[in-house]
Amino acid sequence: MNPTSISGHAHAVVPEADEPPLLARRLGHAGLIPFVFGTLLLWLVYPDLQPWVALGLAGYAATIVAFLGGVHWGLAMRTGPITQRAFGWAMVPPLVSWVALIMPAYAGLVVLGVMLIVCYAVDRRLYLAHGMGAWLTLRFRLSAVAALCCFLGAAST
Repeated sequence: MNPTSISGHAHAVVPEADEPPLLARRLGHAGLIPFVFGTLLLWLVYPDLQPWVALGLAGYAATIVAFLGGVHWGLAMRTGPITQRAFGWAMVPPLVSWVALIMPAYAGLVVLGVMLIVCYAVDRRLYLAHGMGAWLTLRFRLSAVAALCCFLGAAST
């Protein structure tokens, strides 16, 4: 990683921690609650309530997928020469999320689940390149549970 930004100001290179901070791990796991709860509700509620619950689950999943794109935007702004590719990818997750939200739940939730997996695959390279490899275990766990919830939610609709 280049320790000098575009503006010429030096940035300290922080050594990589063994794992993300405790607060980040707790918040990440708490962020799974709407996925798990929404998926369970889809299997338990009366059919006339399913569209509302599915929309809630899809809306939350879309928000998380869009957030994952925002991580790329933030990293592109803070490191090295600004690349159009980084900013371009940062826009893909929110745009896909938006399309998934206007699809029927059985399809949109699948798209969102696949997008969670795609974002993780892209982030594996990004995190390693930026010295953030310690976040990958947490990201994998969160992405796997969230994607599974999206797929199970789609199956219930």
